[in-house]
Amino acid sequence: MTDGVSATPVAVEGVLFDVDDTLVDTRAAFAESIAAASRVWLPHLPEERYDEVLALWRSDPNGHYRAYTRGEVDFDAQRMARANELQATFGGALLDDAAYVDWKDLFWGTFEASWAAFDDSRPVVDALVAAGVRVGSLTNARVELQTRKLAAAGLADVPLLVGVDTLGFGKPDPSCFLEACRRLGTDPSRTAYVGDELDVDALGAIKAGLLGVWLDRPGTRRGRVTTSEIDSAGRAGVVTIARLTELLAARSLALPAATRSTSSSA
Repeated sequence: MTDGVSATPVAVEGVLFDVDDTLVDTRAAFAESIAAASRVWLPHLPEERYDEVLALWRSDPNGHYRAYTRGEVDFDAQRMARANELQATFGGALLDDAAYVDWKDLFWGTFEASWAAFDDSRPVVDALVAAGVRVGSLTNARVELQTRKLAAAGLADVPLLVGVDTLGFGKPDPSCFLEACRRLGTDPSRTAYVGDELDVDALGAIKAGLLGVWLDRPGTRRGRVTTSEIDSAGRAGVVTIARLTELLAARSLALPAATRSTSSSA
């Protein structure tokens, strides 16, 4: 764990969580979906290359999903573009509208059936709530989708406060973070935001006046993050943790003492 620069610990009254790859192991669910789709739509591709397909899907190098979160394209447009990037990169036939529907049904059905929480999500949420800290979530996906995802993962009690469809755009726009704080009923300066993307989540939160926490689980980064970017984020005040339980022991976040027992026993 690396604490960001802070003169004195900040008394935290609320914690907002990202959903995908923070509370819910979306990477594992996507791995199942990619494998199912590849077996049908990239039948020539050996299974040992499925990790490459997954890596391209998650990194989204041409920014289709971020264009969606900015309100520039609709959900299916970005999803079809990304599916066809996989097909083109790995030697498959491009999907027309009809083929895309079949691809999506297989991919999405497998994805939904694979939703599960990380093993540290439930204990940390419970510790925060028991200590009187308000808890909620802010996501760059649709509210209805993420509400179902949290419920399927056993986290239905974590309210989904703001999604990409709440304001018509998503993080890192400061309005998203501030609206989530308003709905949570907490002062942004006393609210921590925890997410797995350094720029969109942790730095976006700091720019909105929140406390930014980057959850950098080993081996799960979606794209390349340089050492200089990490150092710069630390100077900006970003707290870096490798597991959610480390949040409870962060020196720059003055969480209630009742949360410490969960941290020390993890």
